[in-house]
Amino acid sequence: MDVLITAGQLADRLASGRRTVVLDVRWKLGSDTGHGDYLAGHVPCAVYVDLETELAAPPSAGQGRHPLPDPAVFAAAVLRWGIHPGDTVVAYDAVGGLSAARAWWLLRDAGLDTVLLLDGGWAAWQEAGGGIETGEVRADPGTWVPVPGSLPVIDADQAAAFAEQGILLDARAGERYRGEVEPVDPRPGHIPGALGASTAENLDAAGRFLPAESLRARFAGIDPALASGADGRPVAVYCGSGVSAAHQIAALEMAGVRAALYPGSYSQFSSDPDREVTTGPDA
Repeated sequence: MDVLITAGQLADRLASGRRTVVLDVRWKLGSDTGHGDYLAGHVPCAVYVDLETELAAPPSAGQGRHPLPDPAVFAAAVLRWGIHPGDTVVAYDAVGGLSAARAWWLLRDAGLDTVLLLDGGWAAWQEAGGGIETGEVRADPGTWVPVPGSLPVIDADQAAAFAEQGILLDARAGERYRGEVEPVDPRPGHIPGALGASTAENLDAAGRFLPAESLRARFAGIDPALASGADGRPVAVYCGSGVSAAHQIAALEMAGVRAALYPGSYSQFSSDPDREVTTGPDA
């Protein structure tokens, strides 16, 4: 399944009138400027998506910082975005796809056939000379009905034991995986048995995904089994709160590996004092 679309390809789709819904998912941890940035300039016809309220349920220690959204809330958001059956949906952001991938994962999980990430995001669109629109876009209500449950997920109990029979990847920055720093979660470290696989290393210096062959080599360097589709072993990914882990899942998809998401991720896991965490460079 295709994961990416280039700025040129998106421009061609929009110019040709092919049915395309564009979602602006500009968001960054600790920043609330996403909507303002969108209003100041966005891809023509793009609808703004609020990650905190439309792509996640309210945070809690029991569920993590960004639990999966309530299905009814997500269905209402999808209606607002104007998606119809058969549409191609393109999501983008300004952080290399790290937040747009959350929309990508949720829509795929809900059964949408064609969901793509704009490779390089907002910067790539501007560099390609794409048109820029300002202000709010209010789409006509869509008719496509999301039905979550198409993609694999694991819970905290499964995450705790996952490395015994599969490959568990931690998508956070290396210093957080190793427990050297922990800016937001209760305890530093990582889930025992997890392998460090920082999401940032999926991207080149321009914020675009590495080619598929480079991603395969990257993941093979983390665990050789990932070079050959994990040799039948299950693969799962977590991050801090389940957002950037979706980006890792997209990169793994490009590399030919299907992976499950741990939605609660480390923010949920580390909030439970009865769950063991570990520190250091290796699992």
